Amino acid sequence: MVRIRREEQEDHAIVEDITRKSFYNLYVPGCFEHYLVHIMRDHPDFVPELDFVIELDGQVVGNIMYTRARLVDEAGGEKEILTFGPVCIAPEHQRKGYGKMLMEHSFEEARRLGYDTIVIFGSPANYVSRGFQSCKKYHVSLEGGKYPAAMMVKELVPGGLAGKKWVYYESPVMDVSPQDAQRYDDALEPMEKLHLPSQEEFYIMSHSFVE
Repeated sequence: MVRIRREEQEDHAIVEDITRKSFYNLYVPGCFEHYLVHIMRDHPDFVPELDFVIELDGQVVGNIMYTRARLVDEAGGEKEILTFGPVCIAPEHQRKGYGKMLMEHSFEEARRLGYDTIVIFGSPANYVSRGFQSCKKYHVSLEGGKYPAAMMVKELVPGGLAGKKWVYYESPVMDVSPQDAQRYDDALEPMEKLHLPSQEEFYIMSHSFVE
């Protein structure tokens, strides 16, 4: 039986462990995503109403978390939007549709809360099937006018971006200290850091831009 519900305090350690095991050595040797989860919950940009876990037969096997972000248009007008991440499924349960269920459930709840736009960074192969498109198609850039290949936009409400040009600003909580993340990881059960091909793929994608 599959159930999606809000994360509770007793889930915190389980979610952080799943996050660590899901991301370890995926993008870099080791990972910092579990530390981000740890500090995100206490940040003012965290959206607890969109913090969900997915259970399989009563066992938590995945999680999605959201923070507020903002877009600024050419006239200086600001728009509050959402970003999610980390989103993870325990390695032994990946590629079975549970991540899709979590995302779709959270999209509906985000709409209900009045949000109309989500901006994320990730591999397009994982998200275009969920309705995300290149940030350039929505005229959403970083400061300096660059359009990262890994930055994608989903309008929860069609026309929410109104055809304007926007600059994206993520929450300060995303600026994780590598030193703090390493200290946190060092206090946990040791895991072997490895150099894997997926890390080079991530490097190429994260340093690519759409012209």
